[in-house]
Amino acid sequence: MARLKIQFLLAATLAVSSGGLFLAAAAPAAPAAAAPAAAGGTECIAHVANYAKDIEYAPGCTGHDEPELDPVSSLPGSAKDLTWTAVLPKDGRLPVSDVGPTFWWGGTVTDPNPVALFNQAFLELQFYPDAIVQSCTPDGGFNVVQATNKYTVCSPVWQVEQLPDGSFNEDAAFNAELFAGHSNKPLVMNGGDTIRVHFFVGSKSQGWFIHVTDLNTRGSGTIVLNSQYGPLLPAYDTQAIGNALGWGAVFDTPNAFVWEIGHTSNFANPPGNFCLPGDTTCDSYDQAHWLGFTPLRIKSVTFANGSRAKQWAVVSDFGGTAEVNNNPATSQCTSYGGPFCIYPWYAFNGKADALTYGANYPGTRFDYGKANQFATTPLCGGPFGPNSTYCVTIIKPVPLGR
Repeated sequence: MARLKIQFLLAATLAVSSGGLFLAAAAPAAPAAAAPAAAGGTECIAHVANYAKDIEYAPGCTGHDEPELDPVSSLPGSAKDLTWTAVLPKDGRLPVSDVGPTFWWGGTVTDPNPVALFNQAFLELQFYPDAIVQSCTPDGGFNVVQATNKYTVCSPVWQVEQLPDGSFNEDAAFNAELFAGHSNKPLVMNGGDTIRVHFFVGSKSQGWFIHVTDLNTRGSGTIVLNSQYGPLLPAYDTQAIGNALGWGAVFDTPNAFVWEIGHTSNFANPPGNFCLPGDTTCDSYDQAHWLGFTPLRIKSVTFANGSRAKQWAVVSDFGGTAEVNNNPATSQCTSYGGPFCIYPWYAFNGKADALTYGANYPGTRFDYGKANQFATTPLCGGPFGPNSTYCVTIIKPVPLGR
């Protein structure tokens, strides 16, 4: 879609071995003959803006469905210096890339661009499953080729600019590839590897630092957020609910994990295509596809003082089940449930001692009401008035590391 209004979306619309733990959900496929790497083409998956504002994406970019997980903390500095530890999903009977083009860790940053709305932008450290990045494009997009069980990364930072004619346009303030060390080659991580993603302020004159380490290979890389207008820095001090992106659609914390759903695989035809529940090419909403691979496992979030997040929240910018439930504006399903008509959810897996996303994998202890964990209507406020954002839901218990 060359130019897609937010309104059109509504209208058309952790370090545990995987050996045996999720075997029932992700039995490996039979060996197949080698095939040439599939190219994903140029794609651009942008950040969903508030539906109350007439905001257009830049040409070639789309956004859709961003169910998120938020660590919650009132600790001073908790939104500026935090480390996520997670185990990357691993291909099984089905490839991870089937359920969507990317998942990301990100957060709200200051934007020195004088025409940036609220002087805020949003970072997405986008991990591309089964993919090797060929380039991260200045418009926030990416080019990848297919590589089974490999992950590489781009870091688009999205801003909303007010144009001279008074209209609003979302585009990229920054985008960089995650290179291995001091090289110009991508940091390549493997499905099943344990990674750490550390966000911190090294120097205010340089921008927010993001350091990614693969604990299995010992490979690492760093990105520093510095746009043409200057450094991009954390917009808030604490991981408190309500310290939200001003132009966002959710009333959340500054930093979050999100799995981008509602798009086809990077290797579908066309790649990364916007899609809806009920569409049989839209594997994001099909439980069998999520259960076809070993899940992502989020093991912890640690803050600068060494303490861990003890409270967690979730939110969907499309209302979870409300997107699926017999709503012709956002779904092709006549009811919730069944093939291609579920909304994936966060759960706590007792065997893995980790939070997962997708469905109830073997070892699930708490699923927090499955898709009902997400608020279905926007009942929280923000800069665009009351009932303009979706409220987060605190999930409990989350006994990580206890």
